[in-house]
Amino acid sequence: MTADKISALKKTQLFGELDEPELRALAERAVERRLARDEILFVAGDEARGLYVIASGALRAFREGVDGREQVIHVEREGATIAELPVFDDKPYPSTVAAEEETVVLYLDKNDVRALCLKHPQIAMAALKMLAGRLRKCAELVEALSLREVDQRLARWLMTEARARGRRAGGGLEVTLALTNQQIAARIGSVREVVSRALSRLQQNGLIQIDGRRITICDEQAMEVFAEG
Repeated sequence: MTADKISALKKTQLFGELDEPELRALAERAVERRLARDEILFVAGDEARGLYVIASGALRAFREGVDGREQVIHVEREGATIAELPVFDDKPYPSTVAAEEETVVLYLDKNDVRALCLKHPQIAMAALKMLAGRLRKCAELVEALSLREVDQRLARWLMTEARARGRRAGGGLEVTLALTNQQIAARIGSVREVVSRALSRLQQNGLIQIDGRRITICDEQAMEVFAEG
C-alpha cells in the first residue's frame, strides 16, 4: 500500500522531485479515500484542512447555481493535485469537487504540505506555477462565458476533446463523446437543450458530422476560425 502511495506522489508536479525517504514519510501520512462516480469529495465553503493527490481516476471542480445548474471550472486526472489554494490562504474550499469516475485520492494535511514547502522551496515554486496555470484557465473561462456564443464555446470544447482523445479518420478528426449533452453544457456554461441545438447548427454549417455520439470535425481550420469568432 505504501509503495502505491509513493508511486502516486511521485507522479505529481508538487512532490515528484522529493527523494525516496521523504516520499515514504509523506506516503505514510497520506490517507487514502475511494470515490464512486459523482460522489462529492468536498463542497465549496467547507473548511479546508488539506489537499488531495489523484492516484487514479478523475475529479471535476465546479460551482453550482441557485437553480442547481453546474459550471465546471476544471477537470483533473491521475497525477494531479487538487485543492492547493486553501493550503496557502487558510480559506475554505473555493469550489465543490466530485469524482468523474471511480477515483482514488490521497489526502495530505495542509500542515505537512507547508512544512515541506519551507524545507524544499522548489515545492512552493511548483505550487505557484500550478496556481498560475489555473488562474489563466479561469481567465479564459470568464472570457468564453462573457464574450463568446454557445456555438463558439461548443466548437472550442469539441476541438479540445478531439485533439486529446480523438483520432484521424477519412480526412477529419473523429471523437466519441463520453459525456452527455447535459455534462457538456456544464463545461461550456449552457444547458442541455441549447447544446443539442448548437450541435445541430454546427452540422448544418458543415463543420461537423454527427453519428450518434461520434463526432467528426470535417475541417479543423474552419472549426478553429469559427471557435475564435
